[in-house]
Amino acid sequence: MRINISDGGRAAAGFTGRARDCVCRAIAIATGRPYPEIHARLAEGNATQRITKRSSKKWAGKRTADHGIQTSRKWFREYMGELGFAWMPTMRIGQGCKVHLRDGELPGGKLVVQVSRHFCAVINRVLHDTHDCTRGGMRCVYGYWKLKR
Repeated sequence: MRINISDGGRAAAGFTGRARDCVCRAIAIATGRPYPEIHARLAEGNATQRITKRSSKKWAGKRTADHGIQTSRKWFREYMGELGFAWMPTMRIGQGCKVHLRDGELPGGKLVVQVSRHFCAVINRVLHDTHDCTRGGMRCVYGYWKLKR
């Protein structure tokens, strides 16, 4: 799989240092929207989500998108729908890995791909991320958000 090293406009927007913002970067790259716009919306979602016993104190209830996003939350699924994405699962419980992050296994178009502990953007079968996260083509894809438009 070809790789294009990109931070999604994070550095150009004045954000510095390391952050666990792969969700924000992947969405910014796939949509072509400014990184600060995506970051602000994800931070708002984190700030408004209900804190539960299982919520991580790192992000729940805090207005930031730098410590990860809980992508299983309803607000996140609704936001991705607003952006025009539809979720396509590629793996079920107990099924095993069927799709890997490599050539020929993902469809064309604009995708925000979920792999183990990471999200990345794949546009027309080219990986866009800050590093090569393919693990030599063996990284399992849990599912992806595909842009419908």
